[in-house]
Amino acid sequence: MTRQTAVLAKATARSSETDAAGLNPQPLPPSPSWARALRPGPDARVKITEAYAAHVARDAFFWAWPLVNMYNRRLAFSKMKENRYLGPLLEAPLNTLTMLTDYVNPEERNVACPNQDVVYGLGLVALDVSPVVIQVPDFGDRFWVYQIVDLRTDSFAQLGKMHGTTPGFYLLAGPNWQGEVPKGITKMFRASSNTALAAPRIAQDDTPDDKRAIQSVLPGIVMYPLADYDGRMKSIDWNKLPKVPGAPPGEEETRWVFPDKFFEELPTVLADAPPLPGEEARYAQLLAVLAAAKDNPKMKQAMIDAAKDAEEKLVTPLFQFRNYGQQLPHHWSTISNESAFGTDYFTRTAVAKSNILVNSPDETKYFYQDLDSSGARLNSANRYTVTFAKDDLPPVNGFWSLSIYNQHHFFIANAINRFSVGTKNKDLKLAADGSLTISVQSDAPTDPAQRANWLPAPKGDFSLYLRAYWPKTPIIDGSWTPPPVERK
Repeated sequence: MTRQTAVLAKATARSSETDAAGLNPQPLPPSPSWARALRPGPDARVKITEAYAAHVARDAFFWAWPLVNMYNRRLAFSKMKENRYLGPLLEAPLNTLTMLTDYVNPEERNVACPNQDVVYGLGLVALDVSPVVIQVPDFGDRFWVYQIVDLRTDSFAQLGKMHGTTPGFYLLAGPNWQGEVPKGITKMFRASSNTALAAPRIAQDDTPDDKRAIQSVLPGIVMYPLADYDGRMKSIDWNKLPKVPGAPPGEEETRWVFPDKFFEELPTVLADAPPLPGEEARYAQLLAVLAAAKDNPKMKQAMIDAAKDAEEKLVTPLFQFRNYGQQLPHHWSTISNESAFGTDYFTRTAVAKSNILVNSPDETKYFYQDLDSSGARLNSANRYTVTFAKDDLPPVNGFWSLSIYNQHHFFIANAINRFSVGTKNKDLKLAADGSLTISVQSDAPTDPAQRANWLPAPKGDFSLYLRAYWPKTPIIDGSWTPPPVERK
């Protein structure tokens, strides 16, 4: 190339760059007032189509499903007049809780995937009515944790053995409460919504001695409106609560979300759960559609039809554990943002549908299983084993358990009244090599050692569910995962 040709080539290249810059200019920094010039949401004066309203409704039904679920639980508790037991269920007026005195009854159907590792308590909280005080007695060395979640099922209080919580009085306040924290309150936790739920979980062994010993701490677990706080520990003998026969249990979880009523309830729900950062446009869009449909029966019906479609095709499939979560070896799955879902709408709804009310991962880690090691559905027609190698039990600071649920994620009565095995069982038998094998099958094993480690399987399809309470680092960082479920 001659010198003249090279100069011409460089000039041509510079010209091309200049032309390209002109065709694709770099954006100028926005005006400081540009945001103020934009409307915060849709223009309410604009006519919208039924198809668009249905599109927005379908999306909203999915991401707001857990919030409406919690809202309707609060409505149910708002009708309760006294602390009592209604069949296998706990009843408590708003801003109080009721404790069980033993493991949950296998016939319970209000909350899917209950466990028989802890003694439960439950109460719905209306912080727009009043802040509440929840008491923590001295649990000694016993494992315990209080789950406190808001309308989104996100945790907003840390109370438990793993948190180093000391005995005392703890205040739960709503987002707008501006009162003075009384003297003697150990700590205050502020919720992002006025609707909340409190669920104490107190560990209990399967032994008669521990079932007696736990009775001394349960009376000190009490929740009440702030006006009732006087600085003195209150006590309730939960064994003396009224017991009222309940209706025969159904097969599935009590239904809490109804497409026909969903959009009537939604404005109240959204008002109690202000948009998270980045959700403002989503809320504005939805509220504009709700306003447009208010006096438009055809549009309203299109939205209800869209909700029914979303329930069938989007929400219901998430009842199956194998359809969501982080996929682990041997077909196990888990999640890592339980009770801290934020804007992870998919996982929040999946958990709310399949096993609502999970603890934070530093409190309890959950592993889900629908399949055996070959990928086939777990079913009582087969026999299975789960073998933990020597020194490879779930690494926990608290304890661990392996629970079994029927196809509806509930317990079904069995001959030995056993629905989980783990640390609480003091009679499990180790093999000669130090391993622990759990026999999962519908019929009783004939071998005495296998029978001691027997987890009875309910009829039909079933799921296994491993809980690691106060997990150690290998569980938190994912370096430990459960062993395969082997078909015999």
